[in-house]
Amino acid sequence: MSKHPERINLTPDLSISRLVCGLWQVADIEKNGATVDPEQGADALQAYAEAGFDSFDMADHYGSAEIITGHLLKRYTAGEKRPVAFTKWCPEPGPMTRDVVRRGVEERLIRLGVEKVDLLQFHWWTFEHPAWLDALHEMQAMKEQGLIGALGLTNFDAAHLNLALSDGIEIASNQVSFSLVDRRAAGDLSALCLSRGVKLLAYGTLCGGFLSEKWLGQPEPVSIPDWSRSKYKRFIDTAGGWAVYQGILRAASAIARKHSVSISNVASRWVLEHPAVAATIIGARLGENEHRDDNLKVFSFKLDGDDRALLDGAFAKAKPIPGDCGDEYRKPPFLTASGDLSHHLDAIPSVYKAVPVPGRQDRFRVSSGSIWEPLAGYSRAVRVGDRILVSGTTATHGSNRCVAPGDPGAQATYILDKIAASISALGGKMEDVVRTRIYLKDVSQWEPVSRAHGRFFSEILPANTLIEAGALVGNYEVEIEAEAVV
Repeated sequence: MSKHPERINLTPDLSISRLVCGLWQVADIEKNGATVDPEQGADALQAYAEAGFDSFDMADHYGSAEIITGHLLKRYTAGEKRPVAFTKWCPEPGPMTRDVVRRGVEERLIRLGVEKVDLLQFHWWTFEHPAWLDALHEMQAMKEQGLIGALGLTNFDAAHLNLALSDGIEIASNQVSFSLVDRRAAGDLSALCLSRGVKLLAYGTLCGGFLSEKWLGQPEPVSIPDWSRSKYKRFIDTAGGWAVYQGILRAASAIARKHSVSISNVASRWVLEHPAVAATIIGARLGENEHRDDNLKVFSFKLDGDDRALLDGAFAKAKPIPGDCGDEYRKPPFLTASGDLSHHLDAIPSVYKAVPVPGRQDRFRVSSGSIWEPLAGYSRAVRVGDRILVSGTTATHGSNRCVAPGDPGAQATYILDKIAASISALGGKMEDVVRTRIYLKDVSQWEPVSRAHGRFFSEILPANTLIEAGALVGNYEVEIEAEAVV
């Protein structure tokens, strides 16, 4: 058996362990006001690093995890090979000005005590608020200045990862849920990553400990006090319930016995063998429940055709987790620990503000701030009684920048987010849309635009018209308008 985890190059300059130590449990340890002594915490991390588990993942909201890791990194002299530190910035939605972004990144640098973050991962709570692109472009500038080594995302779906890439952001990785229970990442997201050179970092691979011998053949728990485990119980329920989950567990157990490994090893191995996956993230409890020797067994075997067939048979009885990666944070059913975002955010602000039309009690409008709205005399959207009418919408970001030039599918994704924000500001939902109309510069590009439309409307099924418009202005490939009845 290997004495150290396998390694992989996330970028040409960044080598990481394929088993990354996740420090989310620091927040659990400290949730009652206790604080981990940073030197003692660093001692625990150093033991992992010396055993070859030298890549650590944390976030701005993982308690003092960044500070503990900073104490560890200070133990290494200049030029000495030191552990790799990933972190995340997960700001509340709002304007992402240069100062806001710089403060967010600089706080990561200060807490880690470094001049450059090895991998900085960005999370955004709602794509209806377009400032996520402002944040990424500013982070891209900081990467070019040497303050960020590699830029990553967390909980982005395939469509918005593609949008970021097509808008010129250099993305190295995307951290998403991926397990025997939650297999969404094996679809469109993996295909996109393989085609665009992005690597996946997989969390939730053990479903909060549910993918282990401890739960094999056990009755369904009545209550789960642990936040992490309660989150993954929601995934199990959504995938078909306890009986379906036990079927997956039995299949993994049979494979584990065959290879003389643990169920957790099988669960991790299945994810690691996906070609888009760089690493899985395992929990590190700072001295408690350390399973380094068992975790290393994941590299002692490979799944064969019979193993995969056995798992596929169990998967066939499950229901797919709905949507794409990250949807659990952005739309029902929320598969977070609380079943909503209340333990993350108080509220999600709207990017648009509805204002009454003077002299019309039943009419409201929203504007996007485009320089053309006052010049040409139109609103982004108008509500009259129970009808919401959204103007022809292009992938204009801010006042005049075209997003993702040359990529009609990416532009359609951005446009539909913009339409959703307009309707939401006027008291409606995308489910209320009854008609859309799509104008294409080049009708041969109908498929990526139609697929983007399908991601938003496959269950709503509004009436739709697709028109070849010819020469749309500038770099715009597509324009979409919509009508909703609330």
